[in-house]
Amino acid sequence: MSELFPEGPPASNGGPSASHSTKPSYDQPLAARLRPTSIDQIAGQQHILGEGKLLRRAIEADRFSSLIFYGPPGTGKTTLATVIAKTTNSRFEMLNGVESNVSEIRDKIAQARTWKDLRQQTTILFIDEIHRFNKAQQDVLLPHIERGTVRFIGATTHNPYYYINSPLTSRSQIFQLDPVSVDDLIPVLKKALTDKELGLGNENILADEDALKHIAEKADGDVRKALTALELAALTTPENDTAKIHLTLDIAAESIQKKAIIYDATGDTHYDTISAYIKSIRGSDPDAAIYWLAKMLVAGEDPRYIARRMVISASEDIGLADSNGLRIAMDAQQAYELLGMPEGRIPLAHATVYLATAPKSNSAYAALNAAMDDVENGKTLTVPAHLRTPTRKKLAASSGTKNSELEYHYSHSFAGNYVPQAYLPEGRRYYTPTENGLEKRIKERLDYWAKQHQSPS
Repeated sequence: MSELFPEGPPASNGGPSASHSTKPSYDQPLAARLRPTSIDQIAGQQHILGEGKLLRRAIEADRFSSLIFYGPPGTGKTTLATVIAKTTNSRFEMLNGVESNVSEIRDKIAQARTWKDLRQQTTILFIDEIHRFNKAQQDVLLPHIERGTVRFIGATTHNPYYYINSPLTSRSQIFQLDPVSVDDLIPVLKKALTDKELGLGNENILADEDALKHIAEKADGDVRKALTALELAALTTPENDTAKIHLTLDIAAESIQKKAIIYDATGDTHYDTISAYIKSIRGSDPDAAIYWLAKMLVAGEDPRYIARRMVISASEDIGLADSNGLRIAMDAQQAYELLGMPEGRIPLAHATVYLATAPKSNSAYAALNAAMDDVENGKTLTVPAHLRTPTRKKLAASSGTKNSELEYHYSHSFAGNYVPQAYLPEGRRYYTPTENGLEKRIKERLDYWAKQHQSPS
């Protein structure tokens, strides 16, 4: 009997039975048969599982309480939970956030309590898609985690700080799993081809290097997807004249089909991608900006959302260096509303390239932030007497304010439509123009006016 699922009373529905063996059946998919059973077999994730890393030390020393694993599909969240159970000789129970309810949680906890009392063995309660549990379901776990009745491990593809209750996250150590790199995926595929006990080693397969690389690249960091594509290619390709199953690049491309875009319209990839898009515009890289735009459009992002963010960038990042940027962004937004998709993507691309290649200045945005900071944190300034409404000026005069201090000069009555005059007390300055693009002309104009300006007598 396996150490991972030692003999004992059967588990309730929703997870593997406590009496199951860890030896995979050939009825299982290749990805399930090759599921790692030790830390060293897990592909990638060296940032948390490498020698000396915190999680590895905690597992090997059997010193952890609650863990939450967060990352895209196929990165090994469930696998890591089972490996932890095996490494720490713990009983393993599993629930799914989509299917399970409070009653099932309590049943699992009751079983864990009985197991601990009778056999002095700890139970790891693994909950996949923990973000699907509502607040009440998550709260049921809290007292039992506190008492040590179970060791909780949760897995989610959503940012736990947004989708999991803070009492649960505060009691857990959170580790992010990254998509598995191509360099880490290729050895997994080669092992699958040579493993005669659990893999495809008895099938006499010859796989070209470029075929394996293509599968690894198109899997998008998902080990399960890569192994599924390899198995499909191997099982659907006939033997050649030399009795070998030859996996070529063309066969690999057919097996994995179109690359799946990892994109959650309400989750981290949504925010990460739009962030990369805006930062590419700000950084004046049109190629990067177009790529992130393409990714969002292919993944089904709302083009209106992209257009709104583009309008913000036009003022925040391009600003007065090229005020046409704002007009171009607004025009692109209106053009999309007129055209819809797929043609609406064309003006979005037009505006993206324009903004990315335009001169940049955030001077107006920075000026506003500085002024708002003064308003919020400093002394509120009084409007100078000469700038007040006529009624308010009369009140100031009746209070003894000098006539010279009440006199307002109408700019259009002077040459050049400018007259030196104080508009802000204390001589504060917020706007500092750059010399980028058209803003250089603004700077020259302000410098010219500054030379004419004299302090009011």
